[in-house]
Amino acid sequence: MHDGTRARPALLAGGPVFRLPADDADGADDAGGPGGPQVALTVDDGPDPRWTPRLLDVLDAHGVRATFFVIGERAARHPELLRRTLAAGHTLANHSHTHPQPFAALPPAAIEAELRRTQQAILDATGQAPQLFRAPAGGWSRSVLAAARGLGLTPADWSVDPKDWRAPPAARIARTVLGAGPGDIILCHDGGGDRSGTVSALATALGTLRDRGVRFRTL
Repeated sequence: MHDGTRARPALLAGGPVFRLPADDADGADDAGGPGGPQVALTVDDGPDPRWTPRLLDVLDAHGVRATFFVIGERAARHPELLRRTLAAGHTLANHSHTHPQPFAALPPAAIEAELRRTQQAILDATGQAPQLFRAPAGGWSRSVLAAARGLGLTPADWSVDPKDWRAPPAARIARTVLGAGPGDIILCHDGGGDRSGTVSALATALGTLRDRGVRFRTL
């Protein structure tokens, strides 16, 4: 869920990555269209035993690799979904252990504990520790950024938000995703509620973007 008040990256010195580098021509993770624009699809709040497998099937059908920002306590309950996600070529990232909000209001020790517990949950499930962190609801602050970087994590935000956590019609989600341009980081969700609209929207939008020559890459 992303309903909190958010400190935009531009307002924070050394803030999170929220767009792909314009000159990162070698970063694509799929064939895509030769020389086509690059975007990154990111997925928050899983893993979920109902929606994550369905979304993975959609991504596989379109040859798209995504970055999954997972919640630690859900990762610990469903380690098999993390292993499937990783085996399919996607990237796993840290999205806190319990998704508390407002995240930036937590004491620094609590922020660090949220990140550490999720790092451990993903490491236990896959043998690999994430290198990226996204704050719940984009709740960035200097303390949050310091905790992430203290653990060797790169903070990552987004630039295109279809607000699919509110469960709008699939067509509305798809329209927003289709508006993604070069360098955009798209935010979607596979946990925290009914994600049928997200799955349906991406099943449509990803094919259209691919037809336009868009290349998808992980962060």
